[in-house]
Amino acid sequence: MHKTTLPKRKPTRWSEIDYRADGYYFLTICTKNRKHVLSAIVGEGLAPPEVPLTPYGEIAQQQILSIHQRFPSATVTEYVIMPNHIHLILALQNTGGASPFPTVSDIICAFKSLTSRLCNQQNHIGTLFQRSFHDHAIRNGRELKEIANYMAQNPQNWQEDCLFGEGNHFPKLAPNALPL
Repeated sequence: MHKTTLPKRKPTRWSEIDYRADGYYFLTICTKNRKHVLSAIVGEGLAPPEVPLTPYGEIAQQQILSIHQRFPSATVTEYVIMPNHIHLILALQNTGGASPFPTVSDIICAFKSLTSRLCNQQNHIGTLFQRSFHDHAIRNGRELKEIANYMAQNPQNWQEDCLFGEGNHFPKLAPNALPL
């Protein structure tokens, strides 16, 4: 019998970074196939656009806000929920207290799992998020400020965003409409 070897997955996290270490992490979590199911960007012109959340986006927001309750050493300091991705800044302070300390992956895995489960209870949507997430360990206060500014401006710059052209578009989506 011929033995088939499966390709090895590349690690998604940098081996040089301790993802339990105290610090700030900029994270981007994308929906599966970049589907626009979390929010809709509404508005044009000089005023900043509104970002009404879909029911799935509201569930994601509730789970973002409960991260600190589930993981007391983790605090979300900033976040924005876009149509097909979420940006957040996660602050870890794993000094003292119980061990082992959660990693960034532990926290995001729990967030994605709970959010997906709650969304599936509302309407069977299958897999809500893609397998991994993008992370960046923030090195200093200047970088933290730049990333927070980028996130605040993200809805305004949505049409120039590299994720804008991907997934299904629901530009006039009502906040309570289910896009699937």
